[in-house]
Amino acid sequence: MTIHQDWEKADLARLATLPQPAMSWFKGDGDAAQVSAMPVSKRLFDIVLALVLLVPLSFVIAVFALILLVVQGRPIFYAAPRMVTPTRSFTHLKFRTMLRQDGDFGVTGAHKAWRITPLGHFMRRTRIDELPQLFNILKGDMSFVGPRPTIREYVDRYPVVYGQVLKSRPGVTGLATLVYHRHEDKILRRCKSAEATEAAYAGRCLPTKLKIDLIYQKNRTLGLDLWILWRTILVVVYKDERPRRRGRN
Repeated sequence: MTIHQDWEKADLARLATLPQPAMSWFKGDGDAAQVSAMPVSKRLFDIVLALVLLVPLSFVIAVFALILLVVQGRPIFYAAPRMVTPTRSFTHLKFRTMLRQDGDFGVTGAHKAWRITPLGHFMRRTRIDELPQLFNILKGDMSFVGPRPTIREYVDRYPVVYGQVLKSRPGVTGLATLVYHRHEDKILRRCKSAEATEAAYAGRCLPTKLKIDLIYQKNRTLGLDLWILWRTILVVVYKDERPRRRGRN
């Protein structure tokens, strides 16, 4: 009932030829080694919140699983290998929102827009496609707040950076997602091929997102996590992606 994304050696070799950012900004970051691992309190918060949300949302998950089975057929889930630590991967679960295509790989850009189904557009806009990640959270592979799940290829390219970033579990949402998502989406929408999309993501989006992920790591608190979750809810409900400043409309 799932579609798996596997990165073959040919795909990895293809990506290796694309322009790569130097990441020189990280080499002089002397405080990076002081970033602490994920605290137990954060894990307990994830478990409790996931169990509370599954009470009402399990019905929603079941309904959309049935709708997808009838409208799109199998597989219902999109399962992709992502990294939970620099050395260990997990199966990242989401509802399938795109038509299947053999040989597909890489980041979603304009060249893949035609594959998103009408139901998939609705599920992406409302974030319903991400509800299966609640099971990833309960299993301990993800957190509600953290860096977005990444592939092994990027971790292998930048092991020092990801050695710090992945001291937090990958998140359903995060500071980088909240701050940079709209800009990233604009960049990738202009990419008309898989190569252009990958080059834009690796060369422009990824370095910025990693910087923000490190800022989150160094300032990580329960209060910050709650603020990120609240802002994410506002984005989903009101499509408001800009934190308001006091004294301004």
